[in-house]
Amino acid sequence: MQDNSRKPRFSSRPGNSSANVTSAVGMGETVGRLRARRTSLFTQTVMWITGLVCVAFLFGSLAQAWSNSQLMQQVQNENKKLQQIQAQHTQLVQAADHFKDPAVIENEARQQLGYIRPGEQPVVIVGSNQQGQQNTQPPQKKASPPGFWQEWWKIFFGE
Repeated sequence: MQDNSRKPRFSSRPGNSSANVTSAVGMGETVGRLRARRTSLFTQTVMWITGLVCVAFLFGSLAQAWSNSQLMQQVQNENKKLQQIQAQHTQLVQAADHFKDPAVIENEARQQLGYIRPGEQPVVIVGSNQQGQQNTQPPQKKASPPGFWQEWWKIFFGE
């Protein structure tokens, strides 16, 4: 019997070619080398997919951070508006409380509307630009020109 332990199971070259020719042409691949190349291709594919997934997570995180930043800016702007409105509300409440006082109401009625209490005599102070003369007569109405329908009335029925 022959000793097959030294011979490789698969020949690295075709039967009638020399070692130099097959190595130069690239036909000298062994099974182990093919397996290593397949494993390497699988490893590269897994690495690429893992890298793409990591990049996708990175972009997702950056987008979320940017969105959160925009929302925080909107919240700050709305808080400023709220503080301004609350300050305006406080001023209006104070003004309303101020004008609820009967003395303030009376003072405003006297100054702005010219009201007097029963039994008081009003005193009108005339400024120097009016030279002591006050126009007590209301202005007279000017006669408005007759309207269109009034002219027709005169035409059909006379005056």
